[in-house]
Amino acid sequence: MEFLEVSHNNILAVASVLIAIVAGFTGLTLSKDISRQSVSRRKGSVAMSAIALGGGIWSMHFVAMLGIQMPILFYYDAAITLASALLAILIVGTALLLLHFRERTPVTLCAAGTLVGFGILAMHYVGMAGLQLCQAVYTPLGVILAVVSAVGLCIAAFWIAYGQRTRRNILLGTLCFGFAVCAVHFVAISGTRFVTVPKFNEFGPVMSNETLALGVILSSFAIFGAFLWMSVTFLVPDPNAPDLQEDKEPSKNFEDVTPLPIALRIPCERDGGTLLIDPADVAFVRAEGHYTNVYTQNGQHFCSWPITEATKRLGEVGFLKTHRSYLVNPIHVNHFERSKDSGTCSFSAAALPVVPVSRSNLKAVRDALGI
Repeated sequence: MEFLEVSHNNILAVASVLIAIVAGFTGLTLSKDISRQSVSRRKGSVAMSAIALGGGIWSMHFVAMLGIQMPILFYYDAAITLASALLAILIVGTALLLLHFRERTPVTLCAAGTLVGFGILAMHYVGMAGLQLCQAVYTPLGVILAVVSAVGLCIAAFWIAYGQRTRRNILLGTLCFGFAVCAVHFVAISGTRFVTVPKFNEFGPVMSNETLALGVILSSFAIFGAFLWMSVTFLVPDPNAPDLQEDKEPSKNFEDVTPLPIALRIPCERDGGTLLIDPADVAFVRAEGHYTNVYTQNGQHFCSWPITEATKRLGEVGFLKTHRSYLVNPIHVNHFERSKDSGTCSFSAAALPVVPVSRSNLKAVRDALGI
């Protein structure tokens, strides 16, 4: 088997790295603060973020492939090339759904990073399968190194970017994501050889490098446009940050003005509006992914607060954490049952389900209930 001589255009290689970083920043920024949105808007944000990240993976790969120079003419199967892009978007979208609609735990972060890593790998190798008049020949070492770099770096990217949703973490996560995408491609390509294939093996229409370049230019234009759009809002100072509060002159007409206390209410969505529920009417709160459900005698209500936000706010008015996914209002508890190192709380309203009490919270709950 005679391998073809391969060289690379350094300018296009650098451009591919830049696209991966820009796409990573755009996708991770699009998904920032979406826990405050309604479910329908959150789904839209996740979809746009998946398109940015998955489309960036695809664009990075094929910009780098446009820089590959071989002594023969070679083409791409348009159907397989399109399928590789859609595959990357779908897999990345699945990972983002895990992060934004499930409780964010170390297991969830690792699963999401692993999914995205395999999404990059799937995109790369499916895209390579679309080559016409030449064929890629892989080495086991090259495949293993690509898998390890993709999964390891993507897990690191999501641990950093989603550990704390700060600007600094998003920027560091962007670099890890861009490095992961580029590492998979260049590590895999370094362990790949190419051989001539005498005829077309068409699955779909055949396109040349020139046609592929047009598609890559359009996708890159969209990614850079989204990047500019997100970077403007990303750089806007957060008015809630304590170190960014504006210094204002004291009022000349009023002195020592004390703001009136605001009664805590739980904002829940209902019929396209916001229903404000008094915490005293709530029996318990349960985590549902990256939001919560609030249970009262009148039923179940959706709340955009994540469980961490609910714990912070409702802990101040006496709610008890019985489990990592549950907060209970002890006023409504009328029955407690212990089972070895755990327990359950029941409520006066028979329609309400029982709430579990984990071993780590058992003592605190029993003390609060006076048991």
